[in-house]
Amino acid sequence: MAKQQSFADKAAKAAMMKGSKCPKCGDIYQPILMVSSELSPKATWKFAERRVQVCKCNERQVYA
Repeated sequence: MAKQQSFADKAAKAAMMKGSKCPKCGDIYQPILMVSSELSPKATWKFAERRVQVCKCNERQVYA
């Protein structure tokens, strides 16, 4: 039988989540790796990777 989880347990677990919080919405940032293809000066295609912090506020801007 599974252990029953109370609201206090759920709230404590959510408070333990690591990461920095967004000052606007208070949500914890989720780090993602954004990969885009770019044309280099030598006329070859390369993958540009960069890490982006995503929360509810900037979701549409990042995923657009």
